[in-house]
Amino acid sequence: MNMDAFIWILLPVFVAAGSALLSYYIMQARMEVAIAKERESLAEANALINSNKVTLEERIRAAEESTRRKALDDFMIEFRVEERHYFRENKSISSQKKAMILQERLFFRNIPLSNWVEHEMIVEDNVPEVEQLTRGRSVFNGPKALPDEGAVIRMPQPPAAMGLT
Repeated sequence: MNMDAFIWILLPVFVAAGSALLSYYIMQARMEVAIAKERESLAEANALINSNKVTLEERIRAAEESTRRKALDDFMIEFRVEERHYFRENKSISSQKKAMILQERLFFRNIPLSNWVEHEMIVEDNVPEVEQLTRGRSVFNGPKALPDEGAVIRMPQPPAAMGLT
């Protein structure tokens, strides 16, 4: 056999093998590009899912918190304080003492939760209103600064006591 014939027979085989190898590498590169695009879109989808998950968890937590807060507010609305007051005069030979007695108790709906809590306040002349006497004395109404227990409260004198008729 002749060398020229052998080259003409093997030349198309080499060209075919080279073309196959070239097309394999080109397709491999295209596949890598396609895989990179898919991974990018997958990463975007995962980021979106994670952000939605975080947002959903925050919304659930906020809804639970607002529900708990509303339930507590509704529960606290059911509490109320009942107050009553009256005046007491202690007359003795040496002195006359006038005091206002403030009584209050705590209720849940219609159920009393405490016994009557009693405050005795010594009353003197020139106090304009009973509300001023009781202000800040309540045990159940808010965190107010309580005045001293021995505080003296002045009450207005009736016109007859002042010499006016």
